[in-house]
Amino acid sequence: MEEKQILIDNLKINYKIAGRGPAILVLHGWGGSSDSWLIFQKILAKAGYRVIIPDFPGFGKSVTPPKPWGIENYTDFVLKFAQKLDLENSFFMVGHSFGGRISIRFTSQYPEKVKKLVLCDSAGIKPKPGLKTRLIFWMASIGNAIFSPRHLVRLKDTARNLFYIFLRNKDYVKADGTMKETIKKVLEEDLLPELSQIKVKTLIIWGGADRVVPLKYAYIFKEIIKDSQLEIIPRIGHSPHLETPEKLAVKIINFIKEK
Repeated sequence: MEEKQILIDNLKINYKIAGRGPAILVLHGWGGSSDSWLIFQKILAKAGYRVIIPDFPGFGKSVTPPKPWGIENYTDFVLKFAQKLDLENSFFMVGHSFGGRISIRFTSQYPEKVKKLVLCDSAGIKPKPGLKTRLIFWMASIGNAIFSPRHLVRLKDTARNLFYIFLRNKDYVKADGTMKETIKKVLEEDLLPELSQIKVKTLIIWGGADRVVPLKYAYIFKEIIKDSQLEIIPRIGHSPHLETPEKLAVKIINFIKEK
């Protein structure tokens, strides 16, 4: 395994590459990096694949963009990254969670570049606001009113973080500066309408005990993406690549080998 750096739009990007053979591009989840896929990468490399895992801008050892990014910015980044590494003849794509969002947009826009797609516990579908969500927005509007006076403005960020802890949104709490605005932009987009535009063969893998993106979304992906199949890994949570990398790798290898 080699760790390398390249420049894309004046941003220093870190990535790991291992193995030889057909290329597999892995897009990590929010708060993750190429480091969290090391075991998985080694398994696939030994199986005869060239596995490439970039740290998204703002994650791992890659530089944070100067302005908040949305899904389209990250999709454009993946396109330029693939061009830099001469992956123009197409590759297999694996997207986990946040990386799944980018994979959905990328594959719907550039189907000719993706041989097959794997969506692992993928984000992308915006939940419909229920009673809890409406209550949250009501509380948020009250909070904005409370902290609007000048002498209380400095307390607003602290209050917001406590609010997100209450919502169990650890990604927002851990993010800072530009990345806080980035996650807000990302979460605003609903990729549900784009699922039907995915024309490549797709494997949907889900941890049966995923509490971050519940299993019900896996069935929605399966229903809308035409040429797709669903594999559920029982008793596994949101991160199969950490909890059971061997099993995840085997399922992906079998899928890639299918004709």
